[in-house]
Amino acid sequence: MATPRRPRCRGNPPVCGRGLVEATELPRDANWKLFRMGLVTSLRNPKAAIMYLGLIAQFIVPARGDVVLQGFALGTVQVAVSMTVNSLIIFAAGSIAGLVRERSAWAAWQRRITGTLLGALAVLGAREVPGRARV
Repeated sequence: MATPRRPRCRGNPPVCGRGLVEATELPRDANWKLFRMGLVTSLRNPKAAIMYLGLIAQFIVPARGDVVLQGFALGTVQVAVSMTVNSLIIFAAGSIAGLVRERSAWAAWQRRITGTLLGALAVLGAREVPGRARV
C-alpha cells in the first residue's frame, strides 16, 4: 500500500492541515449490503412513487392498448435512462477524484473556486430584496 503524500506546509510558523473533502481509505462493504441499503432507501421514499405515478400517467394513451403494459414500458425506459445517466456521473466522479487525489494543487484550486462561487451566491442572495406584497 502506498503511503499518502503529506500536504505542503505553508506560512510562518508552518501550518499543515487536511481539507474537509480529502479522500480517505474506508473499509470495503459487501456489494449486497450496498445494494440493500440503496433499495431500502428508495423504497422508503414515497415522493419518488408519487412522482412516477403522476408523470408517467400523462403519457399513457388508453386507445393504444393495455394501460398497465404502457405504464411498465414507460417505467422501464425511465429506469434504463436513469441508470445510464447515474452510471456516467459515477464514473466521471471517480475519474475526477483520482485526478484530484494525484494532484494536490488541483484540490486546493477546486476549494478556492468553489468557495468563491458560494460566497458570490451568498452576496447575490443577500442583495435580493423581495417585492412588497399586494393586498
